[in-house]
Amino acid sequence: MIICFPDNTVLCNFASVSRLDILKGVLSGRGRWTEAVAYEAKRSSRYLPALDPPDVSRWLGDPIEVDDPEAVERIRQGVFFGSPSDPLRHLGESETLHIISTRVEFKEATWISDDKASLDLARHRGIPTMRTKDVMAMACVGFIISKQEGFALLQQMVMNGQSIRLPATADDLMR
Repeated sequence: MIICFPDNTVLCNFASVSRLDILKGVLSGRGRWTEAVAYEAKRSSRYLPALDPPDVSRWLGDPIEVDDPEAVERIRQGVFFGSPSDPLRHLGESETLHIISTRVEFKEATWISDDKASLDLARHRGIPTMRTKDVMAMACVGFIISKQEGFALLQQMVMNGQSIRLPATADDLMR
């Protein structure tokens, strides 16, 4: 079973259209998150009530604790150029990268993000990645939603201020 780690941006994308059920359905019990991502989700739930951390934790599980905070901080500052004056910036990405890279039980895990720098780094390190668009395509393939509905939801996410890669058409969603 391949574990998937969605970042807070992906959670916010689906919450912005009140359709976390789609992400939950695609992950089908394979989703996990880190402490920092869970904290970010809690903060985001003030603006996106659909992103209620207790509800989300029922299907993402308890947040995974980091065993080496110094290593995470080295990633945050050295790789993502996080500033000591803003200690939460890029913490979720750094924790996720550290956990996937160092914990044997997550060595095959997939990182789901729409942050280009995070995705590029993960791919460079051999970590499989997906974007919100890919999750939506999987929902279509799995008959959770139609490709027209998936495309319309992606458009709505963009209209709601989310930054995602939008396919040109519903048919392009599946490519």
